[in-house]
Amino acid sequence: MFWQLVYNLFAVPIMFIGFYSAGCCNPKIQEGIKGRKRVFSELTDQLQTARPLKKTAWFHFTSVGEFEQAKPLIEAIHTETRIVLTYFSPSVASNAKSYPYADAAVYLPLDTPRNAKRLIHLIAPTLIVFSKFDIWPNLVWKASQHGIPIIVVAGTLHAASKRLSRFAKPFFRSVHRHIRVHCAISEGDAARFQELCSSTHEIVVTGDTRYEQVYRRATAVASDTDFFPGYATLGRGLQVSHIATKRPILIAGSTYAEDEKVVLPAYQRLRERTPDSFPHLILVPHEPTPARIREIRGHLDRERLIHLCFSALKSEVDLAAVDVLIIDRVGLLAKLYTLADIAFVGGSFRGSVHNVMEPAAMAKPVLFGPTIQNAYEASLLVERGGAKRVHTAPELADAMTVWLNDTNARETAGNIGKRLIEENLGAVDRTLVHLRRYV
Repeated sequence: MFWQLVYNLFAVPIMFIGFYSAGCCNPKIQEGIKGRKRVFSELTDQLQTARPLKKTAWFHFTSVGEFEQAKPLIEAIHTETRIVLTYFSPSVASNAKSYPYADAAVYLPLDTPRNAKRLIHLIAPTLIVFSKFDIWPNLVWKASQHGIPIIVVAGTLHAASKRLSRFAKPFFRSVHRHIRVHCAISEGDAARFQELCSSTHEIVVTGDTRYEQVYRRATAVASDTDFFPGYATLGRGLQVSHIATKRPILIAGSTYAEDEKVVLPAYQRLRERTPDSFPHLILVPHEPTPARIREIRGHLDRERLIHLCFSALKSEVDLAAVDVLIIDRVGLLAKLYTLADIAFVGGSFRGSVHNVMEPAAMAKPVLFGPTIQNAYEASLLVERGGAKRVHTAPELADAMTVWLNDTNARETAGNIGKRLIEENLGAVDRTLVHLRRYV
């Protein structure tokens, strides 16, 4: 009761003030605020048309990556279990709402006792599943009061987590002690979860369910290109063959401006070193809004790099004279990775690295920046030699040069990454053992 009182008297009001204040100047947060205004009426409407099944599994995730981890579990149980999704970030909202295996999908309201109580009353879950780490205290406490089991899947708790600090640990113990099962992705994460739980809690190492999801997508893309050898439809009648050229191809995927401040100078260094055979760059911004595309094109103009947007690309365009192809629409990155000689994955120069598994599953050598604590698989790739971690533009240019000049080293690194993905398959089945006990 002490920690519940502290959390609701101090943390929740601060969270409200911070969230709405940040929304004044952040369009993404504004979108999240707007999306939460009618959560309960939307949820009520969706549940009225939901399948009339006896059991309901409620999955919560914060954003796209965590949703990917939940998908194979959802798809394994959805025929006999009603599925309700809640999410935090606007970046995953459209994907969740259009997901064919969900009976209902809404934003998670801010974490107050009243909101948690209303959600539990409306959804009446048989089980609550948190994906990775987005665990909300009032929701946990209210679910525990109603005897609803809670499971964390693909659970991660990195060594530098503030949850393990001297002052935060007692609070998080008051939350995690109500979670029935922690399914951790590694032995290290399991040991750190144990610090927040008693010896009687069930903490198991099941692995990361995203390996299956990524491997399945990579296999589907590969079969697409195999069906028509050398081709994969990219949309608007364009195919992979229309982009493939004799020069090497670098893919910079899911980038922010902070990533591009490193990638583009590194690319310029390659251009200076090998002016006659420097590679093409396919730049795939994380959010290709008109403002971001204008920003990127302005930078490329200043650097005198010849560029073209995907929206202007036609099959008859000769890409031999184009240095940088800017992908100004979403949904193409997985197929584009099939073209790559080297893949740079964005996010790590801004806050946290994005999906490094996808290019690795396609046997592509991977590069990324310094911040990878959020992705255990990124550190594994570095340890084994399937990826390189860089901190500056010169480091990135040097790493790309080594792989571009040594085909064997490049292919070896790519194969290491693919083997790592294959070795970690099976997490879905191991996790489902624990979910099926309740649904």
